[in-house]
Amino acid sequence: MFFSEARARSRTWEASPSEHRMWVEVFKACDEDHKGYLSREDFKIAVVMLFGYKPSKIEVDSVMSSINPNTSGILLEGFLNIVRKKKEAQRYRNEVRHIFTAFDTYYRGFLTLEDFKKAFRQVAPKLPERTVLEVFREVDRDSDGHVSFRDFEYALNYGQKEA
Repeated sequence: MFFSEARARSRTWEASPSEHRMWVEVFKACDEDHKGYLSREDFKIAVVMLFGYKPSKIEVDSVMSSINPNTSGILLEGFLNIVRKKKEAQRYRNEVRHIFTAFDTYYRGFLTLEDFKKAFRQVAPKLPERTVLEVFREVDRDSDGHVSFRDFEYALNYGQKEA
């Protein structure tokens, strides 16, 4: 219900024309030899330029294995799709963080059962307390009485895969 609405919004996100232009400019800047594709090293530089971090070997391997074997690298359209997916994932994670922070009214970095009860009273006032307790227990994966951001994010992602 509440969480699935946030996820549905992130699926409908489209890049603005200025973002799209920037991505194309980054592609062109990283394709210094004007070969029409990004090599493995070019792609790493593009990720640093757009996202501010150097991608791991695993991430680069994953991207490179997904490209057409008849090409020597990542073509513009493939690059734009990769960037769009990364931006969507980034937006979704930011939405999850925002929801978590709204629940964490005392800024402790974790949620308690009381935080859950308070939040659910606001978004679903008729939900039985026993249901809130069941949700909390399921989300609190290590049963320590605290729900970390990681637990919370896992629960939202796991719930989306089940839907």
